[in-house]
Amino acid sequence: MNAPEDPRPYRKCVGLMLVNPVGHVFVGNRIDTPGDHWQMPQGGVDEGETPLEAAWRELREEVGVGVDKAELLAESSTWHAYDLPPALSRRVWKGRYRGQTQKWFALRFLGTDADIDLAAHKPEFSEWRWAPLDRLTDLIVPFKREIYLRVAEEFRPVIDRLDARR
Repeated sequence: MNAPEDPRPYRKCVGLMLVNPVGHVFVGNRIDTPGDHWQMPQGGVDEGETPLEAAWRELREEVGVGVDKAELLAESSTWHAYDLPPALSRRVWKGRYRGQTQKWFALRFLGTDADIDLAAHKPEFSEWRWAPLDRLTDLIVPFKREIYLRVAEEFRPVIDRLDARR
């Protein structure tokens, strides 16, 4: 983590937990970092945009899925912040931010795997897969694990209700 006295702000961002009909979560392997760097879709909130509007835009840009192929299930009760590793925080976003604060949204995927198009916009993921909720923290880079754990626990009841409807 960065030093607590780091005066830089957090970048305002949204995160998306896209859940398929069997309760697995969409994760993509980042295209800009070699190796296994899996994450759920996320992205910044643009000026004048609400977090929910940003979530729908990010879903379209990163997954290639429109609002007709997803349904909002839940919104996180709070913003979740994390610090980037210091060397990374000085490189990305021109070093302006120490990390990100994220509002998370759980979305039910209504389409088929064929509807996912990583190249719908400038690709951010080289590949994707569905992962069990309990495996998310095993896949994610260490500095995001605590956030993923908290988000998974917050959204677990929503996902369990989906599972009960099958």
